[in-house]
Amino acid sequence: MTILDQFRLEGQVALVTGVGRGLGQAMAVGLAEAGADIAGVYHTRYEDTETQVTALGRRFVPIQLDLRSASTEQLAQVVDQAVSALGRLDILVNNAGIVLRTPAIDYSEADWDAVLQVNLKSAFFLSQAAARVMVKQGRGKIIQVASLLSFQGGIYVPSYAAAKSGLAGVTKALANEWAALGINVNAIAPGYVRTDNTAALQADPERSSSILSRIPAGRWGEPDDLKGMTVFLASAASDYVHGAILNVDGGWMGR
Repeated sequence: MTILDQFRLEGQVALVTGVGRGLGQAMAVGLAEAGADIAGVYHTRYEDTETQVTALGRRFVPIQLDLRSASTEQLAQVVDQAVSALGRLDILVNNAGIVLRTPAIDYSEADWDAVLQVNLKSAFFLSQAAARVMVKQGRGKIIQVASLLSFQGGIYVPSYAAAKSGLAGVTKALANEWAALGINVNAIAPGYVRTDNTAALQADPERSSSILSRIPAGRWGEPDDLKGMTVFLASAASDYVHGAILNVDGGWMGR
């Protein structure tokens, strides 16, 4: 097998959350371009992603779930649905996330709980459910979507910083337990990428200019910038990578 062959994902199935737009859409399409079939968890829309995936000749199965209120039983059922529809589960991408910006002194319990529920709790219990399938297969790839705020505190986003810092810790903890079982658990930490979650920052001329001035690459990221790292962590090329948090940030963290 050549090194390029190791990146191929034909015959594999990926479950991607937040698949309808932004990072989730790009990551799902990137995995499909590498050969994987996709089970996509969505809240309000999925059709454009389905069109792009099926145009590549890959299967796409939509699974509707609002992660803000999902129980652990419902999260386990998502994995069951993916396996039932597509026959197996090789890759899980925990991409879905929300950001609620408020000064910490005014932050509400409801907003705190919502962000932790989507960004941390659902990621853990989906990982748990996926691992129960993957351990029977003897292999699997779990990719968490962390953040620069896994390392930094940010401004007006205390719950998001807490969740993404927690997700970095969970990534390492699960890698420690599951590496010997053939399951790779790693995380991608995107920088400032043009998505709905950063729309408020993009629209603020002062904040946008300040952010851009600190990015060595000299530009905001685009969702497609996540494709390569996603395919790498989903593929055999990363078989000896465990518990890593890999930045895709235009050089922000090295500044």
